[in-house]
Amino acid sequence: MRENVTIFKHPLIQHKISLIRSKDCGTREFRTVIGEISMLMGYEVLSGLETELVEIETPMETMKGPMLKGKKLAIVPILRAGLGMVDGMLALVPSAKVGHVGMYRDEETLEPKEYYCKLPEDIDQRMVLIVDPMLATGGSANAAIDFVKKQGAKQIKFVSIIAAPEGVEFLAQHHPDIQIYCGALDRELNKHGYILPGLGDAGDRIFGTK
Repeated sequence: MRENVTIFKHPLIQHKISLIRSKDCGTREFRTVIGEISMLMGYEVLSGLETELVEIETPMETMKGPMLKGKKLAIVPILRAGLGMVDGMLALVPSAKVGHVGMYRDEETLEPKEYYCKLPEDIDQRMVLIVDPMLATGGSANAAIDFVKKQGAKQIKFVSIIAAPEGVEFLAQHHPDIQIYCGALDRELNKHGYILPGLGDAGDRIFGTK
């Protein structure tokens, strides 16, 4: 495994991923657990946030305590499934800004195309978490990172819940400067580009569509 790839082994993350893999997991539970997994992963991903000492007056005395420094964080979900991970991240850092990147796959070339992008104006001053529950071929993630870099972002992390080896290798090779975090590394992609054993279409399962 490449140095810029982290696969989480935390038992709570693994347990909750098993819950959402089940075909019997309904929309409400799926959406809730996706948020819980995102929060647990976010806790680990954000361990490198910088702090500074700030003066605080407790009921007993004045002290200096660590608080997050500067322009903190931007969360950028890849539409639409990435939206399911936002609330879990915001539960940890409510002051984070939220951007959006929309991608679709060209039916002829099979290449990802960007159809919507709205990012915070100060994206260059923030740590950016690009989130998408599934890292399959890596095409959409790669295109989203390329676009966010062009907008000036300098510190980017990519977070997915389930990944295929093909997608991880593709993304790590194209963006060796980006740290990639995955909740589980599955076996392979099938001929249609779905992760096996996977969990099906994350967007459909989050929003209850087919």
